[in-house]
Amino acid sequence: MTLPVAQVAVDQATIHFDKFYSYRIPAELQDHVWPGSMVLVPFGRGDHARMAVVLAVAEVEEADAPPRLKALYDAAPEQARLTPDLLELVRFLKDRTFCTWFEAVKAVIPYGAQYMAVTAGGKPRMKNRLQRATEWVYTLTGELPAKPKPGPRQLAAVEALRVGPLTGRQLETAGISKPTLDTLCQKGVLTATRQDKTLDLFAAIPFDPQPLALSAEQQQAYDALAPNLADGQPHAALLHGVTGSGKTVVFLKLIERTLELGRKALVLVPEISLTPQMIRRLKSTFGSRLAVQHSALNNTERLLQWRMIQQGNADIVVGTRSAVFAPLQNLGLIIVDEEQEHTYQSESAPRYDAHDVAKKRAAMENALLVFASATPRTETYHAAKTGKYQLVTLTRRYGGRPLPNVDFIDMRAELTAGNPREVSARMVQELKTNLQNGEQSILLLNRRGYHTVGMCTACGQVLKCPNCSVPMVYHKPQQALMCHHCGHTVRPLPQLCPACGGQVRYSGFGTQRVEEELHELLPDARILRMDQDSTGQKNAHETMLAQFGRQEYDILLGTQMVAKGLDFEKVTLVGVLGIDSLLFGQGFRAYESVFSLVTQVIGRGGRASLPGRALIQTAVPNHPVLQLAAAQGYEDFYREEIAFRKYGLYPPFCAFCVIGFTGAQEGAVALAAQRFGALLAQHAAQHPQLPLRILGPAPMAIAMLNGKYRYKLTLKCRNDAAFRALLRRALDDYAAEKLPQKAAVIVDFNTDGDL
Repeated sequence: MTLPVAQVAVDQATIHFDKFYSYRIPAELQDHVWPGSMVLVPFGRGDHARMAVVLAVAEVEEADAPPRLKALYDAAPEQARLTPDLLELVRFLKDRTFCTWFEAVKAVIPYGAQYMAVTAGGKPRMKNRLQRATEWVYTLTGELPAKPKPGPRQLAAVEALRVGPLTGRQLETAGISKPTLDTLCQKGVLTATRQDKTLDLFAAIPFDPQPLALSAEQQQAYDALAPNLADGQPHAALLHGVTGSGKTVVFLKLIERTLELGRKALVLVPEISLTPQMIRRLKSTFGSRLAVQHSALNNTERLLQWRMIQQGNADIVVGTRSAVFAPLQNLGLIIVDEEQEHTYQSESAPRYDAHDVAKKRAAMENALLVFASATPRTETYHAAKTGKYQLVTLTRRYGGRPLPNVDFIDMRAELTAGNPREVSARMVQELKTNLQNGEQSILLLNRRGYHTVGMCTACGQVLKCPNCSVPMVYHKPQQALMCHHCGHTVRPLPQLCPACGGQVRYSGFGTQRVEEELHELLPDARILRMDQDSTGQKNAHETMLAQFGRQEYDILLGTQMVAKGLDFEKVTLVGVLGIDSLLFGQGFRAYESVFSLVTQVIGRGGRASLPGRALIQTAVPNHPVLQLAAAQGYEDFYREEIAFRKYGLYPPFCAFCVIGFTGAQEGAVALAAQRFGALLAQHAAQHPQLPLRILGPAPMAIAMLNGKYRYKLTLKCRNDAAFRALLRRALDDYAAEKLPQKAAVIVDFNTDGDL
């Protein structure tokens, strides 16, 4: 006799006991359980109900079945099952990021589509985290009887439904109430069914398709890429174009061709702030079969959009990093716009890079993957230069418009001249000129808050977060010190040093401080500040950018969310403030990040008929990275950067992996990190053919976060199956010595320094 057995991975596991567990499938669930099913299982000594995902189903001889085999409690409906391609992505995340199975599941499906354990009728059962959002749909199935004489609303309902089924909301808008519809259903004139609610997030955007006019250079780029859509093979390409060269028009043309071929398209953008403009272009060109996936949607909106995709009602999906998991079938094109941005890397488990997932999906679907940027990652450009990717370039701005003129303002000279402000006299004068001309300006400062550090004038102690080893930042509207890592807040604002009682002096500057200065210097200017503090409300990005686009503001001041992808015809001046702190930051990508940020923000100016200009405030105006960014000299920068990467052995010449260790006792964390390094070295010694360098252990740049001490090992390695297997053996040994009780382990292949 055989037993149907499910192999499952459970929720709330750690990487050290995240393994397959076997459960008997009871008779009442045998037609409801497949690989990818979400199930509820009894787990542990107390048989506590815990969510799990089925990874395999098999018939096992009763004699061969594990002893005391427990039975599943419950299973989700078939439509909640992970499709084979989504299950393959779960396996991919598990293998590549060292997350748990269920962490991968939660990355692949949105919160609203997940389940939780409840008790119903005294038994453990599964329940949707969100109740299904449904609505009534009415269909005309008969004719109105002549008697009794139908009323005007009944006649109106029948006429409205002659063109096809309509929802209760649509009929209510036409003035037809539910009691009228209920009466018609009772008469057999209409039938009513419930369906998932539809949600048109972009109803206000008109469908206004215009012929896509390409320049000669854009046409060449399209002609080089389009054949890859139709040959049934996976392809990867880099579309490298200067800022303002019209990469988006090439995207639209590729999407148009993809839809003509009966396939679907996925467009990834790095920031929520970039989605409104992309959505507007896609909706106006391609209509309503467009879905969005990003974190600014509430759980219900995100679930309805996800279901729309899952049910095949979306041809195009646009979104941020997590949209790479959208359940699109027959995917033909994936676009990763502004591919250089670090926001494509997840900073929590699973610590994936959307680049890698996009490559996996393109290979699974035989799709064309297009990375696009004016300042591509060094690894991406190297892959294109060495033939791993197809390289397609746009060297000229659309319409022949020139790049902005760039000038430097030496902030050392400003101090010498007696200007202590954060905004230079030259910058103020240029902003005044723009105001007089009715033109707009963008100012970039990648630091939010008011003052960035409070220091005692007597003993020199800096006011730091008690939970994190970082200075707290003064936020003037809240009249409080805030930690940007854990959110710890101190009110009222300390004026005396807690260590010695001396006076505290606040210095440094963020976006709030610069906004205040600009109001003092330019009282007539309408200033819009965009940072994490000002964009917390729903749809704030879209609202603010629309206001700026309507020229309701003169100056847009913000963090890096204003630096890329934005296109405003009246912007003629771009200013860069406070860039020096990034220029001397940690991590091997520091120069690359500064070059990209400065190049991108300069490119926001002069994108229409008016010429643009840019000003960069810095204490090091002759720094080669700033000079190259000002000249938009990506090729020259790449030659310098790739030489540095090769000499220092950094990606793309190796994989860069950080193993993080966190715990409550600093000494125990340091010893645990040291022991893991020794275990890894022992395994590596048995495989001398595997290249590996182990650096550390050392404290992380932020040595304490949320009350936990943090150490790291830095590995320079080759990220292949053999090395990952070796790393897993070291993790198993670490667990066998019960070291996770002293320090939890985090593995990240996508960081450039610290986790």
